[in-house]
Amino acid sequence: MIRVREAIVVEGRYDKAALANAVDAVIVDTAGFGVFSDREKLALLRRLAKARGLVVLTDSDGGGFLIRSFLKSAIDPSLVKHAYIPEIYGKERRKKAPSKEGKLGVEGMGPTVLEQALRRAGATIDGEAAPGGCVPPLTKAELYALGLSGRPDSNLRRKALLKALDLPGGLTANALLDVLNVLITRDELSELLESLTGDSPR
Repeated sequence: MIRVREAIVVEGRYDKAALANAVDAVIVDTAGFGVFSDREKLALLRRLAKARGLVVLTDSDGGGFLIRSFLKSAIDPSLVKHAYIPEIYGKERRKKAPSKEGKLGVEGMGPTVLEQALRRAGATIDGEAAPGGCVPPLTKAELYALGLSGRPDSNLRRKALLKALDLPGGLTANALLDVLNVLITRDELSELLESLTGDSPR
């Protein structure tokens, strides 16, 4: 089991229980959309962010992205990392029916998948060096130059890249930029895009 320095934010208690089987960390749940009106919870998350940093790990559905977006606007973005689980369709064991979008949430992911999501987000893991990523960070202009934003086929190229990286298809270009800056080097990104499209990034 890995030990993560940052506090990890999840949506609910079942997510918290699943994550506790994968990592040793401070885990706080938002009680779903409850965090929108819970000033004390939000104050706690801000304090944790300042003290040790936060990793947001929500479901890869509309609700998860809404909570993520709220936290992004309410907490200093420089203190927050974003971890994403892959889009996998199915139903959690405890539920009688799949979720509205039919995707498994954090609670439906195994420990290995959760650990990989945290590693890809650049979580600080005790006893390990920080991940490489892009230095200096990729810019929006580079995403455009690579055909990942602002072009007629950018959405298709971005979706192919997200699928290859096992990330949810709903990531915006800005969210993708954040992830790529932690996850991959420029050379690795260029090689991956070339392998996906069969042509050199433009």
